[in-house]
Amino acid sequence: MRVAIGGDHAGYPLKAHLVATLRDLGHDVDDRGTDGIEPVDYPPICAEVGRAVASGAADRGIVLGGSGQGEQIAANKVRGVRAALCNDLYTARMSRAHNDANVLAIGGRIVAPAMADEIVAVWLDTPFDGGRHQRRVEQIAAIEETK
Repeated sequence: MRVAIGGDHAGYPLKAHLVATLRDLGHDVDDRGTDGIEPVDYPPICAEVGRAVASGAADRGIVLGGSGQGEQIAANKVRGVRAALCNDLYTARMSRAHNDANVLAIGGRIVAPAMADEIVAVWLDTPFDGGRHQRRVEQIAAIEETK
């Protein structure tokens, strides 16, 4: 799977860890930055990840910051992105199964690397359930068209 990943300085240590994890799992990783702990603004990086997913250049995206909240919000501004903040396994599974989330946000100051590995694995492996959830995903997409 092609995975675009990016985050700010607060998310950098976890991003570096997850890039290695994703590659070890055989995924093609598109690292959109940042590349260190020097303070940077996250919105442009998260938008890049979102655009990679929305354009089809990446199958999924991951955005990382201190809490993951701002990163999720920024990614969700890109049309076609359904970013979900998942700092536990349940929300990771449900974001995929019910919402067909295509971008995962994680708080690097909240989630330890070992737990992040589990969250990412569950999120990447969980299929979308479709059915009644498809109608709701289509309703979300329709909201984007009324901006």
